[in-house]
Amino acid sequence: MNYVENKTLVITGASRGIGAAIARYTAAMGARVVLSARSEAAVTEIANEITAAGGQATALACDVSDCDQVSALMDHAIQVFGSIDVLVNNAGVIEPIARLIDSDPDAWGRIADVNYKGVYHGLRAAIPHMIGQGGGTIINISSGAATSALEGWSHYCSSKAAVFSLTRCADKEYRDQGVCVLGLSPGTVATDMQAAIKNSGLNPVSQLDPSAHIPPEWVAKTVHHLCGPAGMTFAGTDFSLKSRDAKVQVGLPVS
Repeated sequence: MNYVENKTLVITGASRGIGAAIARYTAAMGARVVLSARSEAAVTEIANEITAAGGQATALACDVSDCDQVSALMDHAIQVFGSIDVLVNNAGVIEPIARLIDSDPDAWGRIADVNYKGVYHGLRAAIPHMIGQGGGTIINISSGAATSALEGWSHYCSSKAAVFSLTRCADKEYRDQGVCVLGLSPGTVATDMQAAIKNSGLNPVSQLDPSAHIPPEWVAKTVHHLCGPAGMTFAGTDFSLKSRDAKVQVGLPVS
């Protein structure tokens, strides 16, 4: 079943890793994709690649910590493709990793601005468009860190916990108006973020063998799955890819 054909997906943090994989996979499935990241050159390159392959894509620079830039991103999606059917709040950072008393307050706050407030800005900007068109789906990329306490990750764990709370609140406020809001917790993914985690040497995640990390394409396939009826099943909660049952649902390999 194809759940994204002829739908418009707005993807933040789409210059690499999970976001880029989502853009490429859903575009190949016939979606119209709007890629955003702070680096306009990077997302434009991927958008051009998708277009050259026969897909539909556009790109716009956007710092999700800036409310006005996020609003402009949604306006751009409407202007180019006429709708916002799916928003994937993927933009997120983890550096610098440090224990609480060793952390830099400005850097710690920047994590909150991107990981937490960035999701708030996305919800606030996209939901009115979705209500106006009769509905839509918002997938907030979550993490097991939302319910964990990991050494050196106070900024990341607390920001992901805040995102989970935003997911629940948005679901309560807008489900009855046709907006499905849910989280996707993929586990550890083979992206550039893993290099920073490994180099920190803090907590068990930094000690994981690279073979433990799933490819970002698995997350992209899961996003597609959650754009269908399964999304509403998990509205207001997190869909965790760490379980065998979840992988079976999506059609991913299981060990």
